[in-house]
Amino acid sequence: MLRVNHEKVETNYPRKLLRRKKWISLNGQWDFCFDHEKKFRHPFEIAEWPLTIQVPYAPETKASGIGDTNFHSRVWYRRVFEFKKTSARIILHFGAVDYSAKVWVNHKFLGSHEGGFTPFKFEITDLVNSSDTQEIVVCVDDDPFDLTKPRGKQDWQREPHSIWYPRTTGIWQTVWAEEVPLTYIEKFQCTPRMERWEIGCEAYIEGPTTENLQLQVRLSCGDQLLANDIYAVVHNEVHRRIALSDPGIEDYRNELLWSPEKPTLIDLQVSLLSGGTVLDQVQSYTALRSVAVHQDRLLLNGRPYYLRLVLDQGYWPETFMTPPSAEAIRKDIELTKAAGFNGVRKHQKIEDPEYLYWADCMGLLVWGEMPSAYRFTRGSVERLMKEWIEVINRDAGHPCIVIWVPFNESWGVPDLVEIEAHQHCVQAMYHLTKTLDPTRPCIGNDGWESSATDILGIHDYDDDPERLVKKYGQEDRSLENLTRYRPGGRSITLEGFPLGQQPVMLTEFGGIAYVDTGSEAGTWGYSLSTSRNEFRKSYEKLLQVVHRIELFTGFCYTQFADTFQEANGLFRADRTPKFSINAMARATRGGGFHRGELSSVPQPPPLPPEAEPYEAP
Repeated sequence: MLRVNHEKVETNYPRKLLRRKKWISLNGQWDFCFDHEKKFRHPFEIAEWPLTIQVPYAPETKASGIGDTNFHSRVWYRRVFEFKKTSARIILHFGAVDYSAKVWVNHKFLGSHEGGFTPFKFEITDLVNSSDTQEIVVCVDDDPFDLTKPRGKQDWQREPHSIWYPRTTGIWQTVWAEEVPLTYIEKFQCTPRMERWEIGCEAYIEGPTTENLQLQVRLSCGDQLLANDIYAVVHNEVHRRIALSDPGIEDYRNELLWSPEKPTLIDLQVSLLSGGTVLDQVQSYTALRSVAVHQDRLLLNGRPYYLRLVLDQGYWPETFMTPPSAEAIRKDIELTKAAGFNGVRKHQKIEDPEYLYWADCMGLLVWGEMPSAYRFTRGSVERLMKEWIEVINRDAGHPCIVIWVPFNESWGVPDLVEIEAHQHCVQAMYHLTKTLDPTRPCIGNDGWESSATDILGIHDYDDDPERLVKKYGQEDRSLENLTRYRPGGRSITLEGFPLGQQPVMLTEFGGIAYVDTGSEAGTWGYSLSTSRNEFRKSYEKLLQVVHRIELFTGFCYTQFADTFQEANGLFRADRTPKFSINAMARATRGGGFHRGELSSVPQPPPLPPEAEPYEAP
């Protein structure tokens, strides 16, 4: 049993973009049972709880204490904890539960949520017992064979095959509860508008309001106060733009801008006031930065910026999709940057918000990609759109997110070339994304068969560097020349889609597998190196060629770390580099900053001298 700690530092709070002090983590040991036959429909019917599980780890993982990777169509959780009843309102939060969850508190049914990657919450104020002992029961349905739900890399076969991995069932992100006042700040989000030197703010207030209700927004950067404004709350909402003083001189402007080279964050304190009395107060942060497309270049903060991304599956050996700790997240970001990359493409996974927080703090660009379904039906489209809206609402406030990707390689829309409904679905998702967030570029379908996109993303795993030059290194970038080749047997664009001046990026390539002799790891990859030295040389040659191709304004190498049977990572599953990380960084950076990155952009510190010699051939 736990007691709420009102003194807990709010930086440990799970939702970093809207932090409070009065909260309790409900992670830890829960009662648990499998219900494969779906015998139980109500918690009262469960007489015994034969297992315990460590939340937030899925039962398939070793960290959960169970480690059962079989098929699980229904599971149940129960947690008894202490929470003292007060005059405050109590909100129960779930970070993510895969896939469909029903929740009871103290024998009363609260409601349900569908979608395995997005958060949900319930107010439980009236259900909290005066005895201080509370009970939560969660029932999760997760059909392992259902290909119409967004599932990402979760395999529908018993054993992981090809590029798919073990399943994640049930609770896999933090469960927590917080106290809020009767009238409180339910949502607060910032949108940077660098071109106008403004921060757009939206606030939504929950609860009874009065005529004199006000919102105070205080922005600061270090010791510098940037703004301290008070606005009237109208119809439980506030929509304002906070104008900052433009420093004018570029050197001073760069001091306040966010980038991977200098990730400056702006702290926010948001207070809800009534007659001068503080009703509610939250801490948040934002950043002043812009991302846009201009002709054939991606712009970061108004300047051409070359993307050096690595594809990151976001799995760990013993915890799967759940990060083992904040330290593990920080280590992944440190290794990514040390290897010369300035961003990651989080592949087929909506990442834990804790990762996005550290990417904001440490300066790492992130592509947000929707996990795919693998069948096209009316139901799959409805599920996809509903959850994608929740994803954008959750993550749009993170400065690190720079590009949205609703579809990957036509997964979920397999007949994109022939069937108009599939084409309309991709186009609808693209326009939906741009409607909800017009401040970021969107790639409607990354890899091939593009029809609605701000960036033309190409997936090509050709392991011959010179063939890549022949394909994409021609001066003529016309549609006829570019679409002459069919990587993966697919056309780069749909027929009739005009290829304009949008940026072209090699958004998947490489995938070179290398496994140490005697290792029990998998051996799957798009090509194979038989020694550490061969792997290193292959990577260096491939990256050298990609940097030479003027057509590309960025790339995404596959992949960051070995993941289950996939052995094509630059790092092993335990995050050990497969060759010198300094040599890796030199190859990734292409011998320095690439053409198109302006000298005014701060450069990273120089690499230390080479620590490891080449192995003898």
